[in-house]
Amino acid sequence: MESGKPGPVQVVLVQKEQHSFELEEKALASILLQDHIRDLDVVVVSVAGAFRKGKSFILDFMLRYLYSQKEGGHSNWLGDPEEPLTGFSWRGGSDPETTGIQIWSDVFTVEKPGGKKVAVILMDTQGAFDSQSTVKDCATIFALSTMTSSVQIYNLSQNIQEDDLQQLQLFTEYGRLAMDEISQKPFQTLMFLVRDWSFPYEYSYGLQGGMAFLDKRLQVKEHQHEEIQNVRNHIHSCFSDVTCFLLPHPGLQVATSPDFDGKLQDIAGEFKEQLQALIPYVLNPSKLMEKEINGSKVTCRGLLEYFKAYIKIYQGEDLPHPKSMLQATAEANNLAAAASAKDIYYNSMEKVCGGEKPYMSPDILEEKHCEFRQLALDQFKKTKKMGGKDFSFRYQQELEAEIKELYENFCRHNGSKNVFSTLRTPAVLFTVIVILYIASGLTGFIGLEIVAQLFNCMVGLLLIALLTWGYIRYSGQYRELGGAIDFCAAYVLEQVSSHIGNSTQAAVRDAVVGRPPMDKKTQ
Repeated sequence: MESGKPGPVQVVLVQKEQHSFELEEKALASILLQDHIRDLDVVVVSVAGAFRKGKSFILDFMLRYLYSQKEGGHSNWLGDPEEPLTGFSWRGGSDPETTGIQIWSDVFTVEKPGGKKVAVILMDTQGAFDSQSTVKDCATIFALSTMTSSVQIYNLSQNIQEDDLQQLQLFTEYGRLAMDEISQKPFQTLMFLVRDWSFPYEYSYGLQGGMAFLDKRLQVKEHQHEEIQNVRNHIHSCFSDVTCFLLPHPGLQVATSPDFDGKLQDIAGEFKEQLQALIPYVLNPSKLMEKEINGSKVTCRGLLEYFKAYIKIYQGEDLPHPKSMLQATAEANNLAAAASAKDIYYNSMEKVCGGEKPYMSPDILEEKHCEFRQLALDQFKKTKKMGGKDFSFRYQQELEAEIKELYENFCRHNGSKNVFSTLRTPAVLFTVIVILYIASGLTGFIGLEIVAQLFNCMVGLLLIALLTWGYIRYSGQYRELGGAIDFCAAYVLEQVSSHIGNSTQAAVRDAVVGRPPMDKKTQ
């Protein structure tokens, strides 16, 4: 945009390689915080939809209308038949033109019938489903434009198809997730703008035919599948007002000529006639709807703050990432296969060591684990899954990790059935008490009374520990103290076992090697 000359301003920038979004805060503030409009309630008209479907083309005719009204208004607002169409950047061809979100640098002040002045902003959005954008990119752009606009024009080609409605459901739900929980409908006006309508003999061009067509398309019937009903109910629950306008084809010159520059003389008369009905209908001062959030009207200054808040949400990781239908189906498919394989492992292990089954040797348990683990993995691999081997490998790794966790749980459960393991702590405590009691008697017998009393004190403490442990196991209270007693008993048992093991190994080694020969002097 040249200095001082109105033009499109990039307010949301898309980093295509990182698939991230940045708010051009300074550029947006320079428009919304102008002194003469900053405190006016704002009307935002946005056009969104698939790429290369003429969104910027329509917005430029809106610009012509608004500039015409600004200059006093006249019936021939379409302008000179030989004047090229300028404004938001557009061109013919198959490659996308607009990226991110742009708004027009001029904010139009319009007086409504009651005398109230509002600020009107035109917003252009990046086309959805180009070869560079992910589903998340498309959903974020559509959601941001819907959340910040009071009129969202959903630009479609030739018809309203079921996949168009499903995409609208996905995108608006992604927007609703980012907004605070509200009881009323989160968005305001949605207009289905159907371009190149080819069936005027069924539904006439314009608003009247469009509304009749929309009523049929969004009708909820009892015999419809639940999924189809949900899509329609969702759209009605999201928008306060839903309309539809049917536009004819603009002519072969527009569609096929590489030299077409928007001159009215090259556009079909029928298309121009419907434009003269569409644009004034959308921008009629009596129909302009101020942007509202949670029932409160938003000023230009407030819109800047909402942009900043919403972009932060989409820059974070709090929201789930929307996925393509194939990816979502492949994920569900692989998760179901993994769950089925996990059930096979769990049920097989449950039969050999679960519930009331007796204690099993750890070696045999590990052998069964390896057998059933392989059985579960084979089941997962042979199940037909979408997404390919590389996609499924991640779910196989998750399955293996879950099986490992289940095995550890089975090991703990099996260990709890070992009688010695259960009685280890009281057995150790009782053994130490007996040893100390005998030691106390012997030291008392030979006159070492102080040592005998020390042993008696230790016996008393161990008896208290034994009784405390029994109470904890019975009542289930003070489990931390019970764990400490178990740990001490296990430590004592480990040290004794280690000492006995070392002594046994030394004795065996001496027996095998033999004693060293006796010194001759001692003979």
